[in-house]
Amino acid sequence: MFSRTNLYSREGLKKTLSAKKINSLHLVRELLVGLISDTHDRLPMIDKAIRVLNDENVELVLHAGDYVSPFVIPKFKELKARFIGVFGNNDGDHEFLKRRFSEDKHLEIRGSFAKLILGDAKIALLHGSDEDLLNALIDSEGFDVVVYGHAHEAKIHRKGKTLIVNPGELCGYLTGRSTIALLDTEKLEARILELC
Repeated sequence: MFSRTNLYSREGLKKTLSAKKINSLHLVRELLVGLISDTHDRLPMIDKAIRVLNDENVELVLHAGDYVSPFVIPKFKELKARFIGVFGNNDGDHEFLKRRFSEDKHLEIRGSFAKLILGDAKIALLHGSDEDLLNALIDSEGFDVVVYGHAHEAKIHRKGKTLIVNPGELCGYLTGRSTIALLDTEKLEARILELC
């Protein structure tokens, strides 16, 4: 198990987050998490997002899918935080994407769904292209936070006890707004950041 002292220091937390898989960190009291979706190969916006997330000192980044091309993945190596993502409906070559993720120990792809427990926060991460699944997860109120993308619409709302966050589209192609979100796992609050 983790030592309480180790987890409450920033350096100890970074070491813990560097472990190959993060399924739960039950002792962490508070974690600032960056949320991204729908990058769609837009490299300049990925660079901006990485600078902002590093400046905000996020300790974990969750990506809700649609990287699109494998050449995008090495850009995320510049993050100071651990990175966990899922596939989106526009991510074509899953095997090559997995190979690119495996090139850096701080980057991880979980398939089409990830369940994480960060402190007391139970988080679901998915792309959201399967609307029935997305709505079932939200309606179940089995998660404290549901993070999704696909709709290209930055949106934060609650349904019962569940905080639902779509960080919007990083690419900015459909809305003209390039956005990401920050999640505070202690307060269970999120906010949208516009990058351009």
